[in-house]
Amino acid sequence: MSQGTTDMIGTAAGVDSGTAAAGLDTLRAELDPMPPPQRLQWALNRFGSGFAMTTSFGIQSSVLLHMLSRLSGAESVPVIWVDTGYLPAETYRYANTLSARLGTRLVVTQSAVSPARMEAVHGRLWASDREEDMDLYLRLRKVEPLEEALSGLNVSCWASGVRRGQTELRNTMTVLDPIRDRLSLRPLLGWTKRDVFYYMQEHDLPQHPLFDQGYSTVGDWHSSAPDGVESEGRSTRFGGQRQECGIHVPGVMGDGI
Repeated sequence: MSQGTTDMIGTAAGVDSGTAAAGLDTLRAELDPMPPPQRLQWALNRFGSGFAMTTSFGIQSSVLLHMLSRLSGAESVPVIWVDTGYLPAETYRYANTLSARLGTRLVVTQSAVSPARMEAVHGRLWASDREEDMDLYLRLRKVEPLEEALSGLNVSCWASGVRRGQTELRNTMTVLDPIRDRLSLRPLLGWTKRDVFYYMQEHDLPQHPLFDQGYSTVGDWHSSAPDGVESEGRSTRFGGQRQECGIHVPGVMGDGI
């Protein structure tokens, strides 16, 4: 592990010196053999009030939310949901259903710039073919609201449900990586679609309403589509222009999206 990475981990909000001294490689070696629920419990035990989880209330979100709900001390863990203001109506209803069933401590975060104001000033950024417009859209609606919530909660480690098979970037991830001065835990990183399906079936977890309409991933209403002949999974996002929204991409806000 480089000195720069060590310094970053050591100075991240609430990260103890023991974590910095142990080093990422040591922590990864400790986490790798653990099943996902144990990884979550490890993070909660280690980081305490500095641990949080994120969710999109997408097609596969119920798995990690359910695992969290069964942990000792789960009621103290904030679950951050970035509401872009452009989510499908089905996602809002699904969020209500899952949160009520699992007792989720939900923290909703939104951009300081309303959708109406953004469109008035910048236009429909998602509809442009310009890379810089997409960068601005993702920064305003997703990355900045998440960072504001993480900072406000003094989070030093956050968990998400990303899996290796979803995108090229995620195929390069490890179970624990630094992202924007915090640690990002990926309990389900090695899971497949089949693992997700059987877990949901075993625990009788409700499907996202759009699953039955052919969606294998759901984000904003204007950038999501059901699987088709030419594309499936995250390649359906933003008309194939982007697979990542920026939340899981290392770098600083504004130029690391």
